[in-house]
Amino acid sequence: MVAMAWSELSLGDWVWLTLFLTVAIAPYISAYLLKTPLSLATVLSIIATSFMQMLCGVLTAWGLGSFNPVMFGAMVPMLATEPTQIHRFITAGWLHSGWLHVLSNLLVIGLVGVPLETRLGPRRWLAVYLLGLLGGNIAWWLAHFGEFAPAIGASGAAFGLLGGYLACWPSDRIEFPLFIFIRAWPVSVIALFRLGIEVLQMTMIEVGSASASNIAHLAHVGGFFATFATARLIARGGPIPLDHIDSGPNETSRLSAVRDRLREGLGDITKDPWKDGGSPLSGTAARVLDRLRDEGDELETRRAWLEELAEHAKCPVCDGKIQPSISEEIVTLRCAATDGHMSWP
Repeated sequence: MVAMAWSELSLGDWVWLTLFLTVAIAPYISAYLLKTPLSLATVLSIIATSFMQMLCGVLTAWGLGSFNPVMFGAMVPMLATEPTQIHRFITAGWLHSGWLHVLSNLLVIGLVGVPLETRLGPRRWLAVYLLGLLGGNIAWWLAHFGEFAPAIGASGAAFGLLGGYLACWPSDRIEFPLFIFIRAWPVSVIALFRLGIEVLQMTMIEVGSASASNIAHLAHVGGFFATFATARLIARGGPIPLDHIDSGPNETSRLSAVRDRLREGLGDITKDPWKDGGSPLSGTAARVLDRLRDEGDELETRRAWLEELAEHAKCPVCDGKIQPSISEEIVTLRCAATDGHMSWP
């Protein structure tokens, strides 16, 4: 295989490259607009680019084209760090050696990636996925520095999902085919089993008890540990607390965990800025404040009574209008003139 550079692309090659990028990116644009999972968009993106890769191969065999996506986008250690070739660290993740290779990666991305996205949220999930992809390719680059040794596939990213999940929510149980059974296995069992197989195969090849293959085991392990080491930092502050245990990684449990996190962020309503400022509330405003303290321990009731209080109370500093400010369903009363006067609770 001869690697292809940007300067070697013909007009027809540019057309094919544009089509490749279009079918690769379109599922992500759709997911963003329709608020659907990026993990499923990734599955669709890889399937679409795999069909494009197959079509290029067929047309080239028939003499109807010359663009070879593997030549252009594979991870080639001796080329990858050249400024015009740096794209290979990413593009290699959308190229595969065959449909068995594609399906083995999609199995993990779909069955592990989707529940992990309900934990992380889409942006953090994408960060973990790309870190796994980069970690796998960087491991391959370091191990084969200066060599041709091309590598393709999303296996590093797929193993990155396993490593990230193990680091953050190891007790989650997800449906996965392991051994000969398809059932809900703990993430820790799935991740460590798959990692163990990779380490065992690498060891057998190293000691000579198994022959070398075209599988980039080192990229798998590199992707796994790249996210295992960083995923907790990425997940911190996300929608689901780290190590959270509930009914499972589904939309219901996600929403429940989000509400729990928001409740923890509710401010202290026992403090009274009006009384502390020498102008305690009276009349309707005082009655609303009492109801707020009695019933304001839930998001909806807290918001309702704070909005009601904003209509009857004044700023304790300037006696001006106050208004509710809403961020992630949490309401704070602020002075309409300046935040420095009041931000409560």
